[in-house]
Amino acid sequence: MSEAEQVPASAPEAAAVLDALNATDSNGTEALNATAKFVATPEGTALAYGSLVFMALLPIFFGALRSVRCSKSKNSADMPETITSRDAARFPIIASCTLFGLYLFFKVFSQEYINLLLSVYFFVLGVLALSHTMSPLMSRIFPDSFPNKQYQLLFTQGSGESKEEIVNYEFDTKNLVCLVISSVVGVWYLLKKHWIANNLFGLAFALNGVELLHLNNVSTGCILLGGLFVYDVFWVFGTNVMVTVAKSFEAPIKLVFPQDLLEKGLEASNFAMLGLGDIVIPGIFIALLLRFDVSLKKNSRTYFYSSFLAYIFGLGLTIFVMHTFKHAQPALLYLVPACVGFPVIVALFNGELTEMFSAVEGEMEMSPFSEVSENLTIKSKTELVCNVCLGTVEL
Repeated sequence: MSEAEQVPASAPEAAAVLDALNATDSNGTEALNATAKFVATPEGTALAYGSLVFMALLPIFFGALRSVRCSKSKNSADMPETITSRDAARFPIIASCTLFGLYLFFKVFSQEYINLLLSVYFFVLGVLALSHTMSPLMSRIFPDSFPNKQYQLLFTQGSGESKEEIVNYEFDTKNLVCLVISSVVGVWYLLKKHWIANNLFGLAFALNGVELLHLNNVSTGCILLGGLFVYDVFWVFGTNVMVTVAKSFEAPIKLVFPQDLLEKGLEASNFAMLGLGDIVIPGIFIALLLRFDVSLKKNSRTYFYSSFLAYIFGLGLTIFVMHTFKHAQPALLYLVPACVGFPVIVALFNGELTEMFSAVEGEMEMSPFSEVSENLTIKSKTELVCNVCLGTVEL
């Protein structure tokens, strides 16, 4: 779900904004009075939307690249979790139950205590996710002369022949450095709830999701995207549940960027936001198509680029409609047809539709990760992402 979120910046405005929110009509339009309502400038709006698109592209692009290496990894910590067609069919039902359960929790219990509990939970998850995200970068930054010692964390149950491993995690000094840096960001988020710390955790969650969640085939991806398409449309247009939970839920499950950054700097408080589900769900499908491209052993990455550009088109259309009608939009309403339709049309044109739908994760023969990186050079990565962002800012 994508929407613009208003947050009061100071205590004198809090009462006025609260009264306005209580007067929200059935369409979710905030009846803010003239003194409390902030009207974003065209420059601030363009900067916010462009930044959201840029941030959404990063975990999809680099998470997809890392998913190729992940599929070949022998390390248990980097082994992907494969989603089957059965999992995909159940996912919208489980997501709906979770969403409605959170909605009831916020209605029955104090929002303050719920968010305190969730903050601690996501602090732990965020530190681990950000540490895992930073690890490859740190490996390149540290010189070969750096004293990198190996460690192993092992928990077992029982003794003798009945001994069973519960946790067996191997790490090194570089991983510990990443953990310390991530913990600093975590404390910053826990104490200040700053939007930059929120986005660092959000980007880490999204990148890890795209990297480690693998669809077993394209058909499963279509089932998952189709089910969540209905889920997103129903809970955004049919009820106020998703919008209510998104505004009440103080956790890094969304990317935010202030529309009043130019006026208020880093203390800005009028946010546009994009849910992580609108990044990860299409992202794991795009990553699958990259692995399919690699398995074809061609120099081009046709299906990856077509789906990636389709995501840009769908997200841009979401922002345009949201900005035009001033109402929260279910982003998957626009992303799913684009991300599925574009690659299918390309496959039909290339005569590879049957091959694309019959390819199964685990049976696709992967090229070494270095070959993928060579085909997607730094220059091509930079040009592609920059062109995307410049096109979006013009909205």
